[in-house]
Parts: sequence; structure tokens; C-alpha cells
Amino acid sequence: MTQSVTLDTLDRRLIHALQIDGRASFSTIASVLGAPERTIARRYHRLRSALVVRVVGLIDSRRIGRLDWFVRIDCTPDTADALTTALAQRDDTSWIAPLVGGTRLTCMVHTPVAGTDSGRPLFDHLLRTPGIRDVEAGCVLRPVAGVGGWAGRTSALDASEQAALLGVTPQSSDGAEALTEASGWGEAEARLAGELALDGRAELARLATVTGWSASTVRRRIAGLRAAGVLHFEVDVSPSHFGFPMEALMWLEVAPAALNEATEALGRHPTVAFAAVTTGRASVFAMVQSRDTTSLHDFLADKLGALPGIGRIETALVQRRAKRAGPLLLPTTAQRDHRVSQTTPKPLRPAR
Repeated sequence: MTQSVTLDTLDRRLIHALQIDGRASFSTIASVLGAPERTIARRYHRLRSALVVRVVGLIDSRRIGRLDWFVRIDCTPDTADALTTALAQRDDTSWIAPLVGGTRLTCMVHTPVAGTDSGRPLFDHLLRTPGIRDVEAGCVLRPVAGVGGWAGRTSALDASEQAALLGVTPQSSDGAEALTEASGWGEAEARLAGELALDGRAELARLATVTGWSASTVRRRIAGLRAAGVLHFEVDVSPSHFGFPMEALMWLEVAPAALNEATEALGRHPTVAFAAVTTGRASVFAMVQSRDTTSLHDFLADKLGALPGIGRIETALVQRRAKRAGPLLLPTTAQRDHRVSQTTPKPLRPAR
């Protein structure tokens, strides 16, 4: 659980800088922000120790032949908490949220190489878990908003400051071509990704030990994966710290002819933290951050209402986030020995 921390102007500027380049050195960030390096380092470590902010390394599943799914689970009230805890401890889940009402929860699930049986073991296991009444999964076809970070936390730096940081950040290539082991993704890369998921700012010496590479190889490999669009870094911080405590999940039915126009509009809206085109009854899934019910209503009525092709919208309020983008942090001693497996997820413990 995060401590009660109020972010000041420098904290927000630091978070924006880290969203642009999660592995930028404190000296580089300090130079851009015009603050002493020791102050910047101290701020980051204070926020991270309080579990308010951390940098996580994330992999674009499409580029390594994997799939992402947004899953909705309907369960009995006495099952929800145990199921949430079990899912949160898995290495192949993220963005876990029980919904207000107590009988539904949502999460993102990352499954192995795309194919007819992709994700089937987990989904079958869920359906066999006592207390689960229904499971609905929508495969992410294309993210359309929030990939570069939620706009609510990327407005603290001016254009020149952003340009200064972008100048030292590896740029992603266009397209979403899948990588194969021969072209650059293997067991060592999976171990590297697992460690960066725990701590995106992990030291090179630590990463060298995990991968068996030299520090220079680690540095070069991270740069290559980032330039290829396989690896990016995200600042894991609750929008509530920016004055947006209400999170709503939305499933939108959009006519195919209006899909591009609707998703482009969602991508430009500052309250949309993430959105993607998916399979399933709803063709678009979105996470929306709001200050209160009034602003959520205005978004639904004025913004979504003005978009073409939207036939139906289902909205649910998040009760809490049990897990965000990165893995759950373990106590310090256990964390030193923890490795995130990208190929062998932990078994789901049935709820009792």
C-alpha cells in the first residue's frame, strides 16, 4: 500500500522526465530540470521507497509474438478478494482491478506465442475455479492511446525540456514486426525484461549478473530493444496523486467505418489513460481518469457523445488497483532473489 504523499512541482517534473526516459541518469535529468543532482536522486528514492513512483520496463507483446488480453471475470462476492490476490501474484498479469459492486474484476493477461491454444490453459483454469461464474476475454489488436504515458502526468515539462530528454532517448522503429529468437529475443532477453519489470532503473551490474552478459552488452542490448520498439519504460504511479482519483473502465461498440476516427479522438483526449482496439462484443476498451462523477459524466456526454459510430458504451468504476503495470514488489530480501518468468507463469491458486 502506498503512503500518503503529496507531489509538488519538482516531483511532477521528475515524473514527466522519467516517463520520457526511464533510464536517464539523475545528472541528465537534473541538468534539464535545473535542480541539483543530489536533490533529484533523493526525490526519486523517496517516492520509490514510499511505493508512490517506480519505473518499470515493459515489453510490446506483439513484437515478440505474444498476445495481450483484457479479461473480465464475474465471480461470487466471497471469491473476489482471494481471486484478485492469486491473479496479482502471477507473472503474466497486470492492471488488476476489482470493480465497484464486489462481483466483477478485470485484468490484462499476457499469453504465449500467438496460436489457436494461446492462453487456453489459464482461461480453462479460470473457468474451473470455484466461485467464477463467467470469463470474457478480448484480445488487444492495437493500442490507440496511452502507450507513451498518460497525458495527465506528462504536462509538467515545456517543449524545450522534453526535446532535451528526447535527444538522448532511443527512438522506436515503425511497425510491429515480431522478433524471433534468431533476430534478437531469447532466454537472456527474457531474464533482462523480467528484471527491468521489477525495476526499470536497475543498475547495469545487476542486469549483467541476471543475463550473464557484460555491462557493455547489457547497455547495447537495452538500447537495441528500445530502438526496435520492443522495450519501453513506464512510470508506475497512481493518477490519484495528480488529482484524478476516479478511474472508469469503458467498453465501446464502434462501427467499423468509424473505428479510426473514434480511436484517434480517444488518443488525443487527456483523460484517457489507455485505449485499445480489441476483439469481443466491444471493439474498443478504454481506461479513463476523472476528478469526480461530474467530469466523468461530461466526458461521456460531450466527448464520447460527439464521436461517430459509437452504438453502445458499458462503464464500470474501479474499486481499487490491486496491480498496475509492473509486478508486485516483494519485501526487500525476497525481491533480491526474485525473477520474473516470461515463459512459465505461476499456477493460479483456486479461490477457496
